[in-house]
Amino acid sequence: KKLDYEDAEIIDLRGCYVLPGFIDAHSHIGLFESGTRETEHNERTNPITPHMRAIDGLNPADIAFSEARSSGFTTCVTGPGSINLIGGTFAAVKTCGNIVDKMVLRYPVAMKAALGENPKYRYTERKMSPHSRMASAAIIREALVSANEYGDRLRLAQDDPGKKIERNLRWEELLPVVTGKLPMKFHVHRADDIATAIRIANEFGLYYTLDHCTEGYLITDYLKEQLNKRCKGIIIGPLSNYKSKLELKNKEGHKLPKILYDAGIPFAIASDFPVSTYEAMLASVALSVSEGLPEEIALRSITLESARVIGIDDRVGSLEVGKDADIAVFSRNPLDYKSYCQMTIINGEIVYRKAV
Repeated sequence: KKLDYEDAEIIDLRGCYVLPGFIDAHSHIGLFESGTRETEHNERTNPITPHMRAIDGLNPADIAFSEARSSGFTTCVTGPGSINLIGGTFAAVKTCGNIVDKMVLRYPVAMKAALGENPKYRYTERKMSPHSRMASAAIIREALVSANEYGDRLRLAQDDPGKKIERNLRWEELLPVVTGKLPMKFHVHRADDIATAIRIANEFGLYYTLDHCTEGYLITDYLKEQLNKRCKGIIIGPLSNYKSKLELKNKEGHKLPKILYDAGIPFAIASDFPVSTYEAMLASVALSVSEGLPEEIALRSITLESARVIGIDDRVGSLEVGKDADIAVFSRNPLDYKSYCQMTIINGEIVYRKAV
């Protein structure tokens, strides 16, 4: 076909699979660096740190970005880990570039919160609260109350020019969450922790996602109810890691996607990098297909559904006019174990081409 674009490069991709660039909806890429001992994803001094920003700790030189590109991943959602009850803000970034601000597709996309073992055990070791799940929920609720009160003081000050409010970065960063402008990204594994996250979100009128959702298959009817309310979506994964802690004892692994699909629950699949690598990510999705998940749903879980859950589907997730030219090219069906990523394109530029 004749193209009316000056200097257009025509690439012969006959026989290849051309797909939207893959999206990782939950990771710590650039903050927990591959091949080093550098970790910037947890500020371990206080369980409430909403003012920590992924963009301030992300290293574009992390070799994991190269690994992501060579696996067809063009966008990663990255941010703080799960040591803190409220850990800070996540960013959606493209997987190429050397300046964080130029890599950012959208920031912020979510505020991280964590329930379950990770914050409880970390702060118990330090003889600090929380020591229990009750305390974890209570401390998160206290923080949300403080953010609401801070917002009230700011509004009153606007009506009184002589009144000054001391700036508080913690509550300032939480304000978009309590006003419904930014979703809370809840790290949850156990079914009761999932229910606690939903309870807190409903109490404070938060929009939210349920990340990992390991035991979500035990409460599918309840999850379906919430998806029609304030829950923006479910992000499962990693699927291939071992049961490294008690709250993973009921992990269903690659069976989980099919269970959720049969229950009519949409989901994104994420790597939780570095827990799972990008090289292993497609194999993990393919193993879900071997458990009965339809291929179309499997691929959607790392493209359009990931984009939709994060709120970036106006830019990425599908091949449409007006969206970013982020494309993954594979030698054959990417869920085939013989397949390999042949080319990755981000913003219309070839950023990876497999050596012949």
